[in-house]
Amino acid sequence: MKNSEIKELSKDELTSRIAEEKENLAKLKFAHAISSIENPNRINVVRKTIARLSTALTIQSKAQVATAEETK
Repeated sequence: MKNSEIKELSKDELTSRIAEEKENLAKLKFAHAISSIENPNRINVVRKTIARLSTALTIQSKAQVATAEETK
């Protein structure tokens, strides 16, 4: 998932995508522990995607707080 796509997601969409990716990561780790998966770099890609999504969520949250403080 590209950063430009991530920035367009809403807060609810980000939280659901994070949950989906964490579930995907758990499945990949389990599959890798049982038997070697074809491309173990997929685990790193999913971890980085989760980090990007979490960062975008944090940025959106801080932006909302800043906007709320400005309106006071």
